[in-house]
Amino acid sequence: MNATLESIYTDFHSKLHRFIAGRVSDPDTAEDILQDVYLKIHAKMDGLREEDRLESWVYQITRNAIIDYYRRARPKGQDELSESLASPPDDEPDAVSQLASSVKGMLGCLDDKYREALELTDLQGLSQVELATRLDITVSGAKSRVQRAREKLKEAFLDCCHFEFDRSGHVVDYHPNCEKCAHPNYPNNCGDSDDEC
Repeated sequence: MNATLESIYTDFHSKLHRFIAGRVSDPDTAEDILQDVYLKIHAKMDGLREEDRLESWVYQITRNAIIDYYRRARPKGQDELSESLASPPDDEPDAVSQLASSVKGMLGCLDDKYREALELTDLQGLSQVELATRLDITVSGAKSRVQRAREKLKEAFLDCCHFEFDRSGHVVDYHPNCEKCAHPNYPNNCGDSDDEC
């Protein structure tokens, strides 16, 4: 494998920093998470066999580090259920996994221009200026497109799913209200008339 921690740092540092800072409000915390990401990348580099998957691998580690941060930040005793009752059985996916797969499905049901805007900014870490350059639109047009896309995605989720939030507004639990958005093949069954969301 030709990728080194130094080359990953050079290629991804600013994008990863923006990606994390967009999801964590405190700049110092964002820096801490980024350092944690580099430690995890260093520890797991030998496990990456396909260099063409480097970018998605790096972003998956980064997303997991952000999720870990929010899990650790939850106050102890927030949930009155015991730890054993609160954690799902091994054969049942947790809320974060279910929500992640539903996000991908819901994105697939958005108009192409909105789906592309969210994938490039929120999933791949492009800034809105970079998005504008890539799509050959104005920066204000890119900002507007991302904002509309987020609103449409939020509307789709709130129409279709039930969320439980903590006092800070973070999602602590999620339940799809219909089979369609919980379906593993969701983007392909989007628009089926027999199970409206």
